[in-house]
Amino acid sequence: MSQKPAAGDGIALEWFKSSHSNPDGAACVEVASTPGTIHVRDSKHASGAHLAFRSQRWAAFLSYAADH
Repeated sequence: MSQKPAAGDGIALEWFKSSHSNPDGAACVEVASTPGTIHVRDSKHASGAHLAFRSQRWAAFLSYAADH
């Protein structure tokens, strides 16, 4: 877990590794949340870009992923 300011908004993000990530670190996804937004990044490239989703869109994605 690490913290990094989100792009342009100055909010420090607290990142959590997915429980579905590989134990050897080969496929690790981390998530962080702020009010109304979920952030997702590749833990192998933590200083790189990350994706941001509105909470409602993230919930829709999770529902879709659970069904497939």
